Amino acid sequence: MIMSSLNLKDLTLIIFIAFCVWSSSHETCCAREGKQWRRSKTVPATVLVKKPKLGHGRNQHGAAGRSLLSSAIFNVLDYGAKGDGRVDDTKAFGEAWAAACKVEASTLVVPAGSVFLVAPISFSGATCQSNIVFQLDGKIIAPTSSKHWGSGLLQWLEFTKLKGITIKGKGIIDGQGSVWWDDSGKMPSTKPTALRFYGSTGVTVTGITIQNSPQTHLKFDSCTTVQVSDINVSSPGDSPNTDGIHLQNSQDVVIYSTNLACGDDCVSIQTGCSNVYIHNVNCGPGHGISLGGLGKDNTKACVSNVTVRDVKIHDTLTGVRIKTWQGGSGSVRGIMFSNIQVSEVKTPIMIDQFYCDKGKCKNETSAVAVSGIDYVNIRGTFTAKPVHFACSDSVPCTGVSLTTIELEAAQGSGFYEPFCWETYGELKTATVPPIDCLRSGKPSSKSVQSNHDSC
Repeated sequence: MIMSSLNLKDLTLIIFIAFCVWSSSHETCCAREGKQWRRSKTVPATVLVKKPKLGHGRNQHGAAGRSLLSSAIFNVLDYGAKGDGRVDDTKAFGEAWAAACKVEASTLVVPAGSVFLVAPISFSGATCQSNIVFQLDGKIIAPTSSKHWGSGLLQWLEFTKLKGITIKGKGIIDGQGSVWWDDSGKMPSTKPTALRFYGSTGVTVTGITIQNSPQTHLKFDSCTTVQVSDINVSSPGDSPNTDGIHLQNSQDVVIYSTNLACGDDCVSIQTGCSNVYIHNVNCGPGHGISLGGLGKDNTKACVSNVTVRDVKIHDTLTGVRIKTWQGGSGSVRGIMFSNIQVSEVKTPIMIDQFYCDKGKCKNETSAVAVSGIDYVNIRGTFTAKPVHFACSDSVPCTGVSLTTIELEAAQGSGFYEPFCWETYGELKTATVPPIDCLRSGKPSSKSVQSNHDSC
């Protein structure tokens, strides 16, 4: 009995000690879990940004109730924007951008249901984090008073030196350009581009509408890796110099699923551009899709590896065009125009090395060399001339090939024969109408190769 009693006491003691040990361990674990839980609630350093200023009226509650965890979203209304289309919201946009700029992958929101009057502004990215999204669902309008423009500016909304910038949404950028187009003297003679990107990489523009720009609607200058899709550009066909999309010194550009209606080139491709792919685009009214004018004022121009395909062009001055100034140098090469449907286009196919938009241009010997230009499956109607190839006497066009060209005069239009001057290449199939003026082989001049080498 004594042994049994001892054993029972020992057993009770062992159980008691074990329970204490277990309780102690459980409290320690809970404490550790508590520390871990608190650590997980800590706001990452990247979103510890200055709290937005309170807006007015309905915006105060939203701004005050915002938590730091959601501060990667920056709504311009929270920074004092009125969104009534009358009060100048430029300062609010600038402050919202300054805050968003500090946060990687942040989103600046321009909400639907409001109209924002914004004066010329530059969204600079020199010190910005990367991959910022500009969510445009509302409408931004340009001021129509000359006091906002000084003696004239080259752009209205500008994004500069950014890495990974996206503008997307269903919103509208309206340049209210009619006050500029009549040249009444009320506005400066220098007309701004509506939306410009400069010195940026990884640029995406999708979904938005840009309309009634004083001049060019959308410009990319010195940018790489650019994607434009599902946008609408709209201005009257008689609005002067209102290019749809303008590319300059930019590489690796894709433009697709886009509607472009304007008063100048639907797409204008200038010097320094390469690896440009344009497809599934509707163009018209306007001046068509153009490379150039290149080589103006005796400059060197280099454009290469451009593909334009699966495009519809209607009611335009030209269809697919290459235009260069006399006296320039450099080269245009490796160009493909494929599956182009034209309707009521004045001149569907054009190379013009005597381009001149002045009253008079003097004859010069030097020229931008044009070579390796392929036209494949271009069909539809023209109102003046089906094909116009006017190439330099000293630097003729070479390597021009035509396959499945079927162009007919539109009803009621006069008919003019295809025109060729100093143009060498190959007819790979019969054409309608016959393009008998194209020369076979290559010219004897060596100047073409030397101009190629300059690029």
